[in-house]
Amino acid sequence: MLMNETPAVEVSALAKSYGPVDALKGIDLQVGSGEYFVLLGPSGGGKTTLLRLIGGFIRPTRGDVFLHGIDVSNLPPDKRPTSMVFQSYALFPHMTVSQNVGYGLRLKRLAARQITEKVNAMLEMIGLTGLGDRRPHELSGGQQQRVQLARSLVLERDILLLDEPLASLDAKLRKEMCIELKHLQEKVGITFVHVTHNQEEAMTVADRIAIIADGKVVEVGTTKQIYERPEKRFTADFIGENNIFDGTVTSVSGTAARVDLGVAEITIERAGINVTKGANISVSIRSELVDLLPDGADAGPAFETLSGTYHETVYLGLVTAHIVALEDGREVNVRKISGSGTVLPKPGQTVRIGWK
Repeated sequence: MLMNETPAVEVSALAKSYGPVDALKGIDLQVGSGEYFVLLGPSGGGKTTLLRLIGGFIRPTRGDVFLHGIDVSNLPPDKRPTSMVFQSYALFPHMTVSQNVGYGLRLKRLAARQITEKVNAMLEMIGLTGLGDRRPHELSGGQQQRVQLARSLVLERDILLLDEPLASLDAKLRKEMCIELKHLQEKVGITFVHVTHNQEEAMTVADRIAIIADGKVVEVGTTKQIYERPEKRFTADFIGENNIFDGTVTSVSGTAARVDLGVAEITIERAGINVTKGANISVSIRSELVDLLPDGADAGPAFETLSGTYHETVYLGLVTAHIVALEDGREVNVRKISGSGTVLPKPGQTVRIGWK
């Protein structure tokens, strides 16, 4: 989003309470126009509550919702430039596909010919041409989800809200639909706000991600930022397979800091974080960046190394996880492409692990 551009969605100090329970705790967030924005986090963290507040399905306890700069905090859903795709398909079983897609247009009292033209164009866009006369029960799960997308998109509102839209699909179909959703958003060019707890789904479709937990925004960034350079410990623990070490800063020099992990001291890049000697910090190292070092090999000064005991091998298909226990019992996850021909240590064998 450009700095001088009005956000498609902006919430300010937005909070929602149900009796003594604070589902959302006064958050601030902006979504750019034409952006595919994902709300990602654990179940019960407040993602769907936030989405429903944006859509007007529930009212905030306090705070404001702005859509394209206009305060809509007290407007009902049909008075907002949004449409909603629900987790359950929510299709009318007695209606055909075409009737389901055109339902909202009939409520707007458009002419029958205009409805037919818009419905047919939308069915072509989502790849359901020729299926307009079928009933929902005659469609696959993926096709039913496409019908629900079409029913929302045909209304030509410029903010689409998606609440766990792929949760009912199997893993293979979910991956396919992720790609389709991203391509569809790029084609129609409107703003998508998508709720999910599935990391792979979020990483596939998002331009930016907001990590939501415990009713608060933990961190916001691009997929690359969130994955490679998380700023918060929660993010590093939630996204990907990261090894997280707690330690104490023993010295700071330029862009680097020396950290005592208890089992060893390591040098790390500060990555713009302001730390001082004696500070308690967490260090996150992605599992795919850690190497198992051959016995007796010289890692060189560019590597940080730790000693440990090889614990077990976990085959995961494309990758294999190698679990190494450090001297204090903490386990480190090393992930490598399967079938690389590396001779594996035996359980109980002393090994070294390292990273650049």
